[in-house]
Amino acid sequence: MSLRKDILQLLDRDSLVFSNTDKLFSFLSSALKVDEGKVKNIFYSLIANGELFEIRKNKFITIPSHGFVKGEFFGTAKGFGFVKVDGFSSDIFVPANKTKNALDGEGVIVKLLSQTDDGIDGEVVYIYKELENIVGTIDVVGTNFFLDPDNNKIAMEIPIQKTGLKIQKNMKVLAKVVRTEAGKVKCVVDEILGFQDDVKALELSIIRDHNLFENFPSQVVEAEKDIPKSISDEQKKGRLDLTKETIFTIDGADAKDLDDAVQIKKTDKFYEVGVHIADVGQYVRQGSVIDEEAFKRGTSVYFPTSVLPMLPKSLSNGICSLNEGVERLTLSCIIKVDFSGKVVDYKICESVIKSVARLTYDEVHDAITGEKLNEKTKKLQKDFLLMRELCDILEKNTTGRGALNLDLPEVQFVFDENGMAVDLARRERNEAHRLIEDFMVLANETIARYFNKLGIPFVYRVHEAPTREKVLSVCDFLKGIGVPFPKIPEKVEPSYFQEILDNVENLSTKDVVNKIVLRSMQKAKYSNKNLGHFGLALVDYCHFTSPIRRYPDLTIHRIIKEWLHSGGKMSDLRKDELDEFAFDSAEQSSSCERNADMAERDVDDLWKAYLMRDRVGQVFDATISSVTNFGIFVALDNTVEGLVKIDDLPDDAYLFLEKQLKLKGAAHVYSIGDSVKVELTNVNLHNRNLDFRLAEKQ
Repeated sequence: MSLRKDILQLLDRDSLVFSNTDKLFSFLSSALKVDEGKVKNIFYSLIANGELFEIRKNKFITIPSHGFVKGEFFGTAKGFGFVKVDGFSSDIFVPANKTKNALDGEGVIVKLLSQTDDGIDGEVVYIYKELENIVGTIDVVGTNFFLDPDNNKIAMEIPIQKTGLKIQKNMKVLAKVVRTEAGKVKCVVDEILGFQDDVKALELSIIRDHNLFENFPSQVVEAEKDIPKSISDEQKKGRLDLTKETIFTIDGADAKDLDDAVQIKKTDKFYEVGVHIADVGQYVRQGSVIDEEAFKRGTSVYFPTSVLPMLPKSLSNGICSLNEGVERLTLSCIIKVDFSGKVVDYKICESVIKSVARLTYDEVHDAITGEKLNEKTKKLQKDFLLMRELCDILEKNTTGRGALNLDLPEVQFVFDENGMAVDLARRERNEAHRLIEDFMVLANETIARYFNKLGIPFVYRVHEAPTREKVLSVCDFLKGIGVPFPKIPEKVEPSYFQEILDNVENLSTKDVVNKIVLRSMQKAKYSNKNLGHFGLALVDYCHFTSPIRRYPDLTIHRIIKEWLHSGGKMSDLRKDELDEFAFDSAEQSSSCERNADMAERDVDDLWKAYLMRDRVGQVFDATISSVTNFGIFVALDNTVEGLVKIDDLPDDAYLFLEKQLKLKGAAHVYSIGDSVKVELTNVNLHNRNLDFRLAEKQ
C-alpha cells in the first residue's frame, strides 16, 4: 500500500481529531514510521487534490465520505451549476445561491443535500482547485472596468482591480483570478492580447484560455544555461556505439524536435529494426526545475503557426534533437523480426548515434515511388524499400488481428510570410508516414510487453473497449442509413468494427461512419495499469518514442534507465515509489493531452472561420456530418463544418430520430451522410461558428 493510501486510511477514522496539525503530523509520522516532512508534503497534496477536507478546525475527513464528494464544477449562463463526480450516473445540481462563487472548470467539494427521482442537489463547500486565469474582453461601465469572460458558462462580468497596464474597452486580455476573504471574485489584468477584431489576438486568447504559454519561467531559463551543446566522451562510456550505422530521421519538413531515428537491415533469417529515441532523461533529471515545468505542461502543443514545447528549445531543438551529422545520446530498441512478422528477439539499451540524414516524409515518399531522388535519398533508397517490405508484413498481421484503421480527415493550412492563413485543404498522408508509424508501434509494443512481464511499474497507453450500449448505438445508426453490419458477438473485438469500416470503404458515407465509430470509442489515455489497447488490438502498448514532447515517454525512459543501471534488481520500496510516480505521471499527462487536443481543435476552427469569412454567399458541396433536434451539421470537402438551423430548413413538421440521426418530416428527410448543396450565410470568428442554409431545393 502506498503512503498516500496509508495516510487516508488513518484519517478515515472518525475519532481521529487533534488540537493542531503539528500533533496530527507527529502522530502520522510515528504510526507510519516515516519522516514527518514527507508526511506533511503528502498531506497537503491530498488537500490540494480534494482528497482531504477540513470539515471543522483540525478535523479532517477523506473525500468521499460523510456526505461529501469532489468533482468538477460546470457553470451555466443563468448562475446555477452542476458538478460532475466520477462514479455518479448523473451530475449534482447546485442552485445559484449555493455555488460559493465557483467558476466553470474549478475543482470543488460538494455537500450532498437531497436526492429524489429528479436527481441530486448539493452545495459547494470548498474550492480545492481554483482557476488561475480567465481570458475575456474589457468592458467599461462609467469609470469601472470589468472582464467579460470568453467562457459563456461564467455567468458574470468580473470587476477588474487596478493594474499598471493601460487597458481599453474591447481589448482581449488574460487576467488572474483574485478571491477576497469574503469569497467574492475579482481579477487583475496580467497580459494584453490585442483587440477583439484581430484574429491573432483571438488565437492567443484561445491559447491562454487553455492555460498554455510560449515562454518558460525565469528559473527554467536560468537552468538552460547549464545544458551542454554537445555530448562528452564521459557520457558515451558504457553505451552501445552505433555512430557508424546507417541511421536516419524522417519527419515533417518544418519539424525541429527530432526525437526518433530508424535503421533497418536484412539477413537470411530476419529483419533487424533499430528504433533510436532521444535520451531526454540524461539531461532532464527528476525533480529539477526543468522537469517540474515539463510535468506541468505534460505535452508539446502544435498549432498551425507555432509550437508550444514541453521542453526548452535548447533541449527540444538542441542537444536532445537527433540532428543530422552530430552525435546524440539515445535509448535504443533493436528488434529482430522474422519473415512472418513475429518478433523473435530484441535488445533495449543506452546508445549513441550519428544520424546520416534528416529526411522529410515527401522526400522518402518520392524515393519509394521513384518519382524523384536527391543526393540523400539516392543513397538510402534501398533502406526505404526494405522498410516498406517489412511494413507490408507487419500491416498484414495488424489487419489479421483486427486493429482499427480509422481514416478521419485532417486539415492542412497554408500561411503567408505574415503568419496569416491564405488557404486550407485536407491533409494528405503518404507512404512514408506509414513506415514511421509502423516502426514506432513495433517499438512501443515491444517495450511495453517486456516491462509488463517484468512486473516493473510503468506508464501504458491504454484504450479500453467500448460499452455494449455504444456498440448498439452504432448498429442502430447503420440500420437507419441502410448500411449492413455483422451480428454483434458476445464479446466485441476491434475486428468487428473494422469489418464495418471495410463495408463502407467505397461509399459516400465513409467519413461519417468513421466518425460515428470513433465517437463510440472510449478515449485513449495513460495509466499505470496495463489495460490493453482496443484500437490497435494489442495487449501491451506504451508511448516510448517521443520523450521530447510527451511526459509519459520521459517517465518510462527514466524507469528503463534505472532498470538497466540496477542490473535488473529493484527493491519493493523502490517499486512502490515508482508506481506512485507512474500514477501521477499518467493522470497529469492524460489531463494535459485532453487540454492540448481541445486547444489545437479550437485554433484550427478559428483559422477555418477566418478563411471562410470572405466566402459568405458562396455555394458548396457538403455532406451531413451530424443531425440534432435543432438542425443539421454539414462538412465541406476541405474539413470545414457548420450548422444549418432547423428554422432554415424547408417548412415541415420535423421529428428528430436520435438513434438513426435523422430529421424526418412529412415531405423531407435529412440523414447523416446525405449529400447536400449549402450556401454560407454567416461566420462568427469569436465563437468560431459557421452558419449555412440549403442552397436549392433538395
